[in-house]
Amino acid sequence: MKVKDIMSSPVYLIASNEPISRARNLMLKHGISRLVVIENDMTKEATSRSPEVIPIGVVTKTDISERLDQAEPKWRRRPIGNIPISVVMSLDPLTIYPDATPRQAAEILLENNISGLPVIRSKTDRNLIGIITKLDLIRYYSTLDDTTVVNDIMEQFFVTVHRHHSISHVIHEMKSNEVDRTIVVDDSNQPVGAITKTDLAMNRMTNPEGGLPSKDVKMARKNHTGGEKVFRSVKEVSMVAEDIMSTPIITLSKNSSVIDAAKIMVDQRISGILVVDDEITGIVYAKNIIQAIIAR
Repeated sequence: MKVKDIMSSPVYLIASNEPISRARNLMLKHGISRLVVIENDMTKEATSRSPEVIPIGVVTKTDISERLDQAEPKWRRRPIGNIPISVVMSLDPLTIYPDATPRQAAEILLENNISGLPVIRSKTDRNLIGIITKLDLIRYYSTLDDTTVVNDIMEQFFVTVHRHHSISHVIHEMKSNEVDRTIVVDDSNQPVGAITKTDLAMNRMTNPEGGLPSKDVKMARKNHTGGEKVFRSVKEVSMVAEDIMSTPIITLSKNSSVIDAAKIMVDQRISGILVVDDEITGIVYAKNIIQAIIAR
């Protein structure tokens, strides 16, 4: 099996001078987490099937969220419709050739802490023909004959936040603990959802100003004996964890097979699954399955 057999194609593209808002729209429209960046302008939606496509960068949902915070003040004050992709993209992306093996792709992804590799024709021909992502590798793994169980590869460290914690608190916990995912619990410490860096990025991108999301709350009073509510005002308040968490939460037992975990990740397009046996015992991440590919 080669990279060319499992890669994704076509690859959706964006020009470096196009606004972040267009990247957001493409990601939402096609249900993808990354775009390959090219230099020349595009007058219509283009993919890797377009002629002469040379990748100069990659932009992911997480790039947009994190690098806006790190950008120069002049960019942070602008709405995302006025900020070019060049401000947040990763330049000169690592690439791979179509005849490389899935294991080689897995090693490059893990060693460089990235989630996708543009596939180019050859060393002398850098035209883009596809992309191989963690999801593609997990899909490949799900077809293998393997008896490894979740307990063998899961991570026991995890971070929880209460469903009513602020988004700022969620971001702080994820950054300070260097995790990509946090578990949302209720008053009984039972898991009710999950928040990932992608969730944070997408909710930030729905705000035209690029800031943290907020919501409108209607303030009401009981004006009649029958309990009819009459709305008096609308107040804008900050969102909390339960407003952006992904639900329902998907769980597995520590004795479940890793093949089953891989199939769920592919079907649900998620990068982590909570491991629960009476209580939360760990998380199996996409990277753990990528590591299993290398270990074979």
